[in-house]
Amino acid sequence: MSENQNLLAEQRRALIIDEVRRRGGVRVNELTRKLKVSDMTVRRDLDALARQGVIEKVHGGAVPVVEASTHEPGFEAKSGLELSAKEDIARAAAAMAVPGSAIALSGGTTTFALAHQLLDVPDLTVVTNSVRVADVFHSAQQVLGGTGHRPGAATVVLTGGVRTPSDSLVGPVADQAIRSLHFDVLFLGVHGISAEAGLSTPNLAEAETNRRFVQSARRVVVVADHTKWGTVGLSSFATLEDVDTFVTDAGLSAGAREEITESLPGLVVAGETD
Repeated sequence: MSENQNLLAEQRRALIIDEVRRRGGVRVNELTRKLKVSDMTVRRDLDALARQGVIEKVHGGAVPVVEASTHEPGFEAKSGLELSAKEDIARAAAAMAVPGSAIALSGGTTTFALAHQLLDVPDLTVVTNSVRVADVFHSAQQVLGGTGHRPGAATVVLTGGVRTPSDSLVGPVADQAIRSLHFDVLFLGVHGISAEAGLSTPNLAEAETNRRFVQSARRVVVVADHTKWGTVGLSSFATLEDVDTFVTDAGLSAGAREEITESLPGLVVAGETD
C-alpha cells in the first residue's frame, strides 16, 4: 500500500480522534482504508494518542477514554490536539481585540494560539494567569538581541498563584489580583461547555479564578474547539448566558449550534467555507 503523503502525522491523529469520538470506537483496518496509510502507521498513531491519554487502545482498534469529571490533562497532552481548529479560532478571535484596549487571557492551549495572533495588535494591556501566554508576549518584546523593546508591544500583567497541570496560575493570590482589575474583553479557554452545566473545569481552584475573570470583564469571549461541547468538568463557573460570544470551529454539529444560539447572542464559526 502506498502511503498518503498529503496528511501530516498531527492531521492523521486529529482525524483518528474525531472518528473515535464520533463513532464510539474504530478498528485499525477501517483507519487504514480511510487514511490511505499502512497498518503500521495507524498502529504508531494509536500508540502516540494512547500515550497522550486521549484514546484507549483495544484489540484491533481504539475507543474513547472515559474521563472522570476531575481528570485534568496537562498542557503538553492537549497542545497536539485540534491544531488547525485552534489556529482558525485564534485568527477569528484576534480580530475582536481593539488596539489600545485592556484584555484578559485565561490559560489553555487555544488562548496560547490566540496570544500569537495578538502580537500584531498594538498597545494592548494583557492580563493573564497563563505562564505560557505570558511567555509568548515576553519573547516577542525582545528585539535587537534582547536590548530593545518592540514598538507597540503589549504590556503584560501575569497574576500570581499556584500552577495547575495546564500551566495556569490559580488560587487566592490570582483571585485577588483579578478582582481589582477591569477588562474590556476576556478571552476564555474552557475544559468543557454544555447547555446544562455551562462552562466547567475539573480544577476547583481554577473554577474560582475563572469566575473572577468573568466578573471583571465587560465582554466575555469563549474560545474553544468543537470537542469541548458536551464535556462537563467537576465545577461549573459560568452559564452560557454569561458569555457574549462563542468562537469555535466548523466541526461543531448543527444541533450544538442551535442550542448555543438559543442561549447566547454571538456564535462565530471560524474556518468555515461557504
